[in-house]
Amino acid sequence: MHSASEDVSQSDKKLLEDLSGSDKAIGVLTSGGDAQGMNAAVRAVVRMGIYVGAKVYFIHEGYQGMVDGGKNIVEANWQDVSSILQVGGTVIGSARCKEFRTREGRLRAANNLIQHGITNLCVIGGDGSLTGANFFREEWQGLLQELIQQGKIDKAAAQKYSHLNIVGMVGSIDNDFCGTDMTIGTDSALHRIIEVVDAIMTTAQSHQRTFVLEVMGRHCGYLALVSALACGADWVFIPESPPADGWEDQMCQKLSENRARKKRLNIIIISEGAIDCNNKPITSDMIKDLVVKRLGFDTRVTILGHVQRGGTPSAFDRILASRMGVEAVVALLEASPETPACVVSLSGNQAIRVPLMECVQMTQEVQKAMDEGKFDSAVKLRGRSFENNLKTYKLLVHKKPDNEQTHSNFNVAVLNVGAPAAGMNAAVRSAVRTGITQGHTMFAVADGFEGFIKGQIKEIKWSDVGGWTGQGGSLLGTKRTLPAKDAEAIAEQIRLHNINALLLIGGFEAYLGLLELSAARAKYDEFCIPMVMVPATVSNNVPGSDFSIGADTALNAITDTCDRIKQSASGTKRRVFIIETMGGYCGYLASMSGLSAGADVAYIFEEKFDIRELQSNVEHLTEKMKTNIQRGLVLRNENCNENYTTDFIYQLYSEEGKGVFDCRKNVLGHMQQGGSPSPFDRNFGTKISAKAMQWITNKLTETYRQGRVFANSADSACVLGMRRRTLVFQPVTELQDETDFKHRIPKEQWWLKLRPLMKILAKYKASLDVSDAGQMEHVNRRLTQDSHHFIAI
Repeated sequence: MHSASEDVSQSDKKLLEDLSGSDKAIGVLTSGGDAQGMNAAVRAVVRMGIYVGAKVYFIHEGYQGMVDGGKNIVEANWQDVSSILQVGGTVIGSARCKEFRTREGRLRAANNLIQHGITNLCVIGGDGSLTGANFFREEWQGLLQELIQQGKIDKAAAQKYSHLNIVGMVGSIDNDFCGTDMTIGTDSALHRIIEVVDAIMTTAQSHQRTFVLEVMGRHCGYLALVSALACGADWVFIPESPPADGWEDQMCQKLSENRARKKRLNIIIISEGAIDCNNKPITSDMIKDLVVKRLGFDTRVTILGHVQRGGTPSAFDRILASRMGVEAVVALLEASPETPACVVSLSGNQAIRVPLMECVQMTQEVQKAMDEGKFDSAVKLRGRSFENNLKTYKLLVHKKPDNEQTHSNFNVAVLNVGAPAAGMNAAVRSAVRTGITQGHTMFAVADGFEGFIKGQIKEIKWSDVGGWTGQGGSLLGTKRTLPAKDAEAIAEQIRLHNINALLLIGGFEAYLGLLELSAARAKYDEFCIPMVMVPATVSNNVPGSDFSIGADTALNAITDTCDRIKQSASGTKRRVFIIETMGGYCGYLASMSGLSAGADVAYIFEEKFDIRELQSNVEHLTEKMKTNIQRGLVLRNENCNENYTTDFIYQLYSEEGKGVFDCRKNVLGHMQQGGSPSPFDRNFGTKISAKAMQWITNKLTETYRQGRVFANSADSACVLGMRRRTLVFQPVTELQDETDFKHRIPKEQWWLKLRPLMKILAKYKASLDVSDAGQMEHVNRRLTQDSHHFIAI
């Protein structure tokens, strides 16, 4: 582990020396529609650029500023990007620019860039902005020749600035760009939509109303589809998958069936670009008139509009944009004249680069397929994740009539284990409905293993889990009790209820519980059944998975609180806040919220620190107070060090900072576990649980012999986890070697490699390993990989 004060290791000198940017000038611009998180990307580009010795310039008002030049192109310093991380939109402005589409306009833009020595452009925008940048790059040599002829530059300047390097980041709430899992702003837009849907659900329930919600997305149905999945909407209209002829009758029948099942409200979500299978538009008013005319339901239309673009960026968008901004600078430093223009992107939890024009072509292919009525192709071209979202939505929203339902004669039990985590209920709903669709009888166990021992087990039906996705905590009830000492009582309950498979949803206790049940197979045949665990804990400390349900919601809760705390310091000045986060011994929450809230330092158990480092951090903050950024944010994981407690660090900072700054401390506590689940946690919980139930169905079929289920192989007791880019089933016994049982954390954790980013962006010297960087991936190959991308969830 590296601490902030350590010397830079040999392998990392690639970034600091070979990739030195001392002779480079980077221009950063935002173009096209704004999106939350653009500012985080701008901040990362500026600070990373300055860190490696390059000059960084703001190009205000997008391409218009590049064409107009003058005061629109200004050099940026470190302080200029302070306090913009939590601001929505873009502080450097964005504008549509007709002039840049003309040769004359681009000629002026090229001249303005050369006057500032800028030959590296970082463009944050949508596909139009990025295509324009690539065209500009291809014409660059010709533009220089023309400028020489006009006498605006000399041959020496043309020689010196002979190549233009372009790196793009996709900033768009629509998530309509192929080749990236998630565009900057999409997650925040989903937050806005879900906040509105949750609010509307309460009023709709009071009056037994139907609501038609129109969301943005232009010709891409991603926002509509994912928000429908996240709130369990009754019907969704998206341009990539228009309803079949006769949909009006079908939809009205579903709505009235739902009312007959005592459901007091109906939610219909429609994408602004929705069409029918003849490419004719479907509007929200058409839907309203249809429902009123056919069913007589009290129906209201809500058009969300620009609310979706506004507000503060989510923790996810800030981290995504910060990572992409740093990667973009590395890509520009490594670029040669032969390197094609690329887009930095995230796949799973890895930053990658993809050729810009491949992505643009693929994006245009989707539109072409839709125009030609090839809707199946359009869904496939959007990527595996989009396809998976659509399948999961269809699977969970409409129950088959009883006479069409298959029956497997298998009983499957679901239970929550450990501390509550937001998104657990979405996971239970998904498991129950997927199980019923596959013909199983589903049982819910109340209060974890404690309820199992007492026999608190009852059948749970389709309508019992209606409206569960948006609820925080655990509606089934959850306890930390482990099963080993009561294995006999649990075996007895399994026998009594004839349970053929188990799904555990929980954190480290669920992992330990699964290990204990698997070990008990030697003594009790009742445990020789398929068992699978889905990770759900705010701490994100389950071995075998990079992500857990609930961690994203907790991260947003911490980030929101840090924003408010930082704001409170803006009036008083010269104040340092010390904030304690949860996580047990796992530093995930402290580290990632440090990155998303712009903390100066985050102390964690996995990265040892001593009094000298604490001292150097105090000195660092003292220096910071001399600038115009007169506040500090220090995060501390609750178990990072038994002696350097939150009180100790608070007292040390207070004493050492006397006369320079004063301190305040906050322990965030259980607010990190509460609240409504974020869109990410709802959808991650929904999709991972559906996948777990499909595995259970396959295992039950495989292990059913002579009238009974008998599964005692290692691969019949698994943890389902997200690994890099894919959901993977891993035998729980094989994960023991990867586990630090004493501290309840995995021995290796992927997010540790992001810690240097936080330090660099807080102006520390840190060693950043860029050995993963520089891999250019091709879009076509990525789309054929069978990966359920975590991000495009």
